[in-house]
Order: sequence, then C-alpha cells, then structure tokens
Amino acid sequence: MVKEQLVWDLPVRIFHWVLVIVLIGLWYTSEQDNGLIEIHIKLGYIALGLVLFRILWGFYGTTHARFINFLPSVTKFKSYINDTRRGKVSNFIGHNPLGSLMVIFILFAVLLQATFGLFISDDVFSAGPYNGVLSNEIEKLLKSLHSNGFNVIATLSLLHVIAVLYYLFFKKQNLIKPMFTGKKLLNNDNSNDSIRHSRLLRAVIIAIGVIVFVYWLVVLNAPVIEEYYY
Repeated sequence: MVKEQLVWDLPVRIFHWVLVIVLIGLWYTSEQDNGLIEIHIKLGYIALGLVLFRILWGFYGTTHARFINFLPSVTKFKSYINDTRRGKVSNFIGHNPLGSLMVIFILFAVLLQATFGLFISDDVFSAGPYNGVLSNEIEKLLKSLHSNGFNVIATLSLLHVIAVLYYLFFKKQNLIKPMFTGKKLLNNDNSNDSIRHSRLLRAVIIAIGVIVFVYWLVVLNAPVIEEYYY
C-alpha cells in the first residue's frame, strides 16, 4: 500500500523557501546605484544565519535532514549516474545523490559569499562590519570574489531548478510538492523511513542560538576601525 508520509521536516522546508526569497532579494539589491545596499547587507546577515542553521540542522535535525544520511558515497553516486543513463527511475526517500551534492555546494557557496561580505565595502557609504580588519590587498581579493561569487550561486540554483523540472516532466517525480507539504508517497517497505515529527522545539533552540551568534558577530563583536585624517 502506498500513502503519503512525512519525510521533510518543517524547519528544512522553511529554510529552503526563505533562502530562495533571500537569494532573490540579494540579487535585486546588489547594484550599488539602486540605493538598496543597506538592505543587501542585512539580507546577507540573514543568509549567513540561514546557512549556519542548516549546517547545525544537518547534525541535529531529523533523519533525512542529516548530512550523514544523505551524503552519497562514490559507489552510490556512480550507480545513480549509471541508472540515469539507462533511463532507470530510482525513488529516493530523501535527496538523490546528485541533489545531495547540490545541497552541499549551494550551502558552501552561500556561506563563503556571506563571509566575504563581512569584510568588504562599496567604497562609498556602506561596509561590512569587519571592513578594515584585513589588508587592502586581501579585502580587494574578497571584494572581487564576492562580486563574482553570486554568479556561481545563480548557476548552481539554475542547475537545481533544471534538475527538478527534469524529474517532474521526464521522470514523473514531483520534487516540488514535498518541499511544501513535507510528504512523499511511500510504500509499506519504506514506511519506517518516514519521520514522526519535525523536532520543532530543537529547531527553535538552534535558531535562537544562531540569531544570537550572528548578532554578536556583526554588532557586538564588530571592531571599531579608527580612521586618521591628516
């Protein structure tokens, strides 16, 4: 018997869609001449907090949110690629091997992008809280990496969307709906792989800890850089 059962917990789903909105906001506010650079900086802090939360949730979250349960081995990844080439449709409870790698790549790219943003300025009015801490040469390098880094994130996101649409139209697997409802169709053999709840209390505690850390990082711990004029 096949029925819908909970696979993706609520924190994972909220993280996913909020990150999508934040990334779109970061893209829209990234131009210095649109007067939205301060909003861009604030959105960068939110992106940093989201990624930190997801990393922690990858260790303390529910079954299919944990890295240990969805990071593919080389053997599993090769098997998945070979099955795909043969047109074989494989059903995965959580992420498929390619999706697992995409999650890691996007998290890492966003983490680097947000971190670089802490150290750079727009050379006009706005600057990250740690701008001036590093040498000019390093900050110029970070600024260059930050300026081009979003292209990497956009490319990864586009590949992710293409893969989801490929599964939807060619493999007849809807990966979008479960990211809203949290539920997938599972048969009796896979019923034990479903999750019973989203561990919301644990998620709230982790989220509060992340918010406090990011506030400490960008406000309380931010150094005061003195400038001398001659």
